[in-house]
Amino acid sequence: MKKYFNSIAKTTLVLVYLVIVAGAVVRMTGSGMGCPDWPKCFGYYIPPTNAEQLVWKPDHAYKKGQVIILEETLKVAAKDFTSANNFEATNWEKYTKHDYAIFNPYHTWTEFINRLVGALAGLATLIMAIASFSLWKKKKAITILSWLVVFAMGFQAWLGATVVYSVLLPQKITVHMVMALVIVAMILYVLYLNSDTAKNQKKFKPFTLVNILAIVFTLIQIVLGTQVRQFVDIQADIYGEHAKQLWLSDPSWQFYIHRSFSIIVLLINAFLFWKNKQLLLGYSKINWVIALLLVEVVSGIVMFYFHFPFTSQTIHLVVASIIFGIQFYLLLENKKAVAH
Repeated sequence: MKKYFNSIAKTTLVLVYLVIVAGAVVRMTGSGMGCPDWPKCFGYYIPPTNAEQLVWKPDHAYKKGQVIILEETLKVAAKDFTSANNFEATNWEKYTKHDYAIFNPYHTWTEFINRLVGALAGLATLIMAIASFSLWKKKKAITILSWLVVFAMGFQAWLGATVVYSVLLPQKITVHMVMALVIVAMILYVLYLNSDTAKNQKKFKPFTLVNILAIVFTLIQIVLGTQVRQFVDIQADIYGEHAKQLWLSDPSWQFYIHRSFSIIVLLINAFLFWKNKQLLLGYSKINWVIALLLVEVVSGIVMFYFHFPFTSQTIHLVVASIIFGIQFYLLLENKKAVAH
């Protein structure tokens, strides 16, 4: 198991990033309430495919917890029973977590796939944690941190439930996103701890300090981006999908800060790129950061001037999360580097 641990950890990292991708798709498509309950979806383990499945029927066998939509409210079966010819309210309880009761099969299955990817990533973290026992004698911190990742994924799942129960409260969405990045950082640290390969890299204290600043600024940008996204969602509800040109016709103050702050982020990382070249520090991953930052800037420009073409929002968020991961690993590499 020790031989395959790194491969397991890298697979887990990829799956966590796929959860971020799936979450971004959910946000882009407005599918966050596709499953209004949790962990089931309309009371099913496999969600319904058409509205007929959520309509009350006479002489129909219902299982406890099964959901129907009646008079624009969610009703939950209080027990196992077979319905009579007339609706009997005593067999049903009102869903009390929220009052959202809309079924859209496209949204439902988009959210359901997001949850499946999350469950797969959770399983991967558990496998990684079990595999980490093989490294207990070598480095106990790897095993401890691997199990902390499992608990972090459990906490993340609970956060996902609170997002649904709050009917997509922006602050909860932001916390949910930041927690995903924390999990990414934890897995990267596990990989770092298990890395014995000597690097031809030099430690340069100002590089480390500026890199920390770059990570903090990336996090700030991501948080600001979620706030801008919330504003866009509100505008989309007002103007509709066919008037995307109006979504940012009168932007919020968060948008202007987010856009201006991107220049600072680019300059800070350009400084790291320049110092790495000038002093031959050997940090090749800073080149990846610069390349991805250019993609990030271009995707932002495309969204604003070409009115949110399909996938542009997903690309913008996912690339930002990848940049964070690379910056964090750069920091870890600098920790292992030889003093300069």
